[in-house]
Amino acid sequence: MVDLEFDDELAIITIDRPHARNAISLETMGQLEKALDGAEGAAGLVLTGAGDRAFVSGGVHRGLSALRAGVLESAMSFRMRSICDRIAGFPAPVVAALNGHALGGGAEFAVAADIRLAADDVKIGFNQVALAIMPAWGGAERLVELVGYSKALLLAGTGRILAATEAERIGLIDQVIPRASFDQQWRLIARTLASPQAGQVKRVMRGVPTTEAVAAFAELWVSDEHWAAADKVMKKGK
Repeated sequence: MVDLEFDDELAIITIDRPHARNAISLETMGQLEKALDGAEGAAGLVLTGAGDRAFVSGGVHRGLSALRAGVLESAMSFRMRSICDRIAGFPAPVVAALNGHALGGGAEFAVAADIRLAADDVKIGFNQVALAIMPAWGGAERLVELVGYSKALLLAGTGRILAATEAERIGLIDQVIPRASFDQQWRLIARTLASPQAGQVKRVMRGVPTTEAVAAFAELWVSDEHWAAADKVMKKGK
């Protein structure tokens, strides 16, 4: 089951299958697609899992075993890759809140987001090699962008699993948060990012012509929100 909830302008998508370590099934893919449709227009998006054992654990082999003898495995892979591409292309900031381990396809799902926040007891790894397969949802390419070619090849080629602090050190995870305050902290960070300002910053960081970057700044400069915030700062300085 995939849940979509809203916290003001922040959309939160939760894979709610803790009994199956939040594994991705064909049904889950369909529900994810519907949840992303429902999240369109949100000022921010969070991806997370239910429970505290797993963020997402990748494809469910029991449900996907029927693909073994045919060409449907390519269609399944393409479908999930398209979902991850939609996440990566979401106009507003996307946060992956790693409530539990992100292994295999779960790691690929995590790197489709802009930012990864993890509880301090979480592990992450592109360990598909242990099943004699490889990342197929765009995660290998995104891993290279995050940590560089040689580290990415070492991680995906050996299937090494990293503790959250080590993953943070190499840039795979952006912030490690104590488990006791994890839910509170990721919501606070995500709410802050769910703003027109952060959305414009993301758009400019993706690469736009100089004229568009300047126009984005000018649009924010003349907004009522900017001047209300500026008034608060000036009053504090008196």
